[in-house]
Amino acid sequence: MTTYIFVLLGIIIVLLVAILMRRPTVDISALREDNARLRERLAERLGALSQNAIELKNISGDIANFKNILMGNKQARGTFGERQLEDLVADIMPPETYAFQCVLDTGVRPDCVIRLPYPPGDMIIDSKFPLESYNRMLLDANDGMARKQFELDVRKHIDAIGEKYIIPGTTAESAMMFIASESIFETLHREFPGAVEYAARKKVFIVSPSTLWATLNTIRAVLSDIKIKRVAAKIRKELDALLTDLGRLGDRATNVEKHFRMTQTDVEQLQISIGKIAPRAEKLRDMDFGED
Repeated sequence: MTTYIFVLLGIIIVLLVAILMRRPTVDISALREDNARLRERLAERLGALSQNAIELKNISGDIANFKNILMGNKQARGTFGERQLEDLVADIMPPETYAFQCVLDTGVRPDCVIRLPYPPGDMIIDSKFPLESYNRMLLDANDGMARKQFELDVRKHIDAIGEKYIIPGTTAESAMMFIASESIFETLHREFPGAVEYAARKKVFIVSPSTLWATLNTIRAVLSDIKIKRVAAKIRKELDALLTDLGRLGDRATNVEKHFRMTQTDVEQLQISIGKIAPRAEKLRDMDFGED
């Protein structure tokens, strides 16, 4: 029994040595190809990560610039609002229906004028906004004085728009105050409904980029309708003139027909007379006058 155990152990040891001594066969070319493909994928992903890092840096720069615009000087904010307003108007309205920074007869220079026939007249859009008091209010939400000052500044700006840009007999009876920030627009309507109602009474409509987009599309549709009506009126006028000319032509054709019938009757009578004269002439020709 012990002998069998030693023999079995010997066989196991021999098998283990054989397994350990065996060298695995490796395809070197396949490994090289795998390594090359791996390096290519790594290079592609590194390139993508580098591009993403560049884009992230650009976005960070844009955010920083936007923050500087909102929190920086008044002129930079005004330029930003005017630029956004110009882009919106230029993307929606036909070129002949608007003007930027034009001087009115009163000497004021509005940010944008939407050309409308009178009535209602030109619609003025102002892109300025009292952002300084809004920023002060944001610094301390519980500061009641800052909130009152912000609402007061908004009302003063509404008064200024109404006095400068609503001109009886020249412009429309209302104007628009453009707020370039949707969040400020929403805050104004949610927390300061009194200021919004005051603007409505003064006929100054407060608009944001989204509401201005909808308003301009409505105005464009109205202008298209007016243009179609004008063209239709011109067509109607030309049609009436054409019908008048056709009536005259019909009367003249009737007169020509009468003259033609009279002429035809005269010709027929001439033919009758000729028919009577011809036989007599033949008889005269056939008569013997005794000529040698």
